[in-house]
Amino acid sequence: MLSLVCPAQNYAWGRPAAESEVAKLASLNGSVVDDSKPFAELWMGTHPSGPAVVSGHNTTLKEWIQAHPEALGDAVLKRFGTDLPYLFKVLSVKTALSIQSHPDKALAERLHAQNPKDYKDDNHKPEMALALDGFEALCGFVSADELKQALKANPELKLCVGELVANAFLEVPADGAKSALKAAFTALMTCDTAKVSAAINSLVQRLSQEAAAGRQLSGKEQLLLRLNEQYPNDVGVLSAFFLNQVRLNNGEAIYLAANEPHAYVSGELVECMAASDNVIRAGLTPKFRDTEVLCDSLTYNTGVPEVLKGERIHDHVKVYRPPFEEFEIQRMEVPAGESVAAPTNPGPLLLLVDRGAGTAEAAAAAGMKGDGLQQQVELHRGSILFVPAATGLSFTASATDCLTMWAAACNAKVFAPAVVPAAAAEEEMAVEPALVAA
Repeated sequence: MLSLVCPAQNYAWGRPAAESEVAKLASLNGSVVDDSKPFAELWMGTHPSGPAVVSGHNTTLKEWIQAHPEALGDAVLKRFGTDLPYLFKVLSVKTALSIQSHPDKALAERLHAQNPKDYKDDNHKPEMALALDGFEALCGFVSADELKQALKANPELKLCVGELVANAFLEVPADGAKSALKAAFTALMTCDTAKVSAAINSLVQRLSQEAAAGRQLSGKEQLLLRLNEQYPNDVGVLSAFFLNQVRLNNGEAIYLAANEPHAYVSGELVECMAASDNVIRAGLTPKFRDTEVLCDSLTYNTGVPEVLKGERIHDHVKVYRPPFEEFEIQRMEVPAGESVAAPTNPGPLLLLVDRGAGTAEAAAAAGMKGDGLQQQVELHRGSILFVPAATGLSFTASATDCLTMWAAACNAKVFAPAVVPAAAAEEEMAVEPALVAA
């Protein structure tokens, strides 16, 4: 095992240090926390925008892996090469993230070649978000019926979509709505900013007056008002009419394939994704917007995201397994005062201690050596470990506290080539829907 020190990202949408799970974990992991900054993301992985460092050694995790590629295991090396295929994060969200999508592999390669400043790598970025505390998001397009109702009930939205485009969508049958949906969403996102500003002002005034008169606003309407407080008169406020409002309880997760629109709104969460930092933005952000690319690249599938609640694979281990080869998330729990032998993973693990204290002991795979490797590690909240492939692990919790951990691992699909051949898996990943049809 390697003990790691991992960096935090101070994006504007993050939470103040005193309220941020990211700041608390980063501090306990050995980082200096500046209380004057928001804390948004804790990065655990090898991505160059936030690389993990081997504790006590002047080397990054990526450099260590490249010097010891056997730590990834044969299957991961063959499928992904000499780097971790996933990036593991904790997020603390105070204000909404941008209306965004992540490109598929082909689009990522093109965007990176054309604009490396804003698209920092050439990889795709399917991802999974798992709620730790009151997570709320906008994910995927609503059903045609729901959007038709929104267009009829909100003249401000119809104004920005345009009379002709809106009426065309209202008249289209549900089974032929995809092209009409693309036309309507594109019309909104490219609408003149002055028209958008006037429409949002009118919408906010109307909803406020109706609420004052005693009408109970819907959850979506309340969200629109909140988004406008955070990003006044931004077209992303109106785009919320197009997207599903999703709330997750603690321990529930959603996954998002490439080219699906979404925006995290609030909450604390664990997130795992393919090792990429590519984001195509078009609303609710002061950052670079690539509206044309976003609108052209979306799938325009409709339906609510599938909610994963985890599958127990061991008395003390639950797994959240999306339909992507690069990653899955595991949750491990060891009762106070007990010792547990965890299932051996054929690929590498990144492990974060969420609560409690104790020890971890490793029985390394034959021949596994490297500077910084430890057979036994004292664990505390904020401890982060890299565990090489095929390492036997046992955990002992302290006498007073349950030891709870989150771990990122390669998806089990990678290790079943006879069942899911690599080529077939690539094809499956490209077409697997991230939404459940409404």
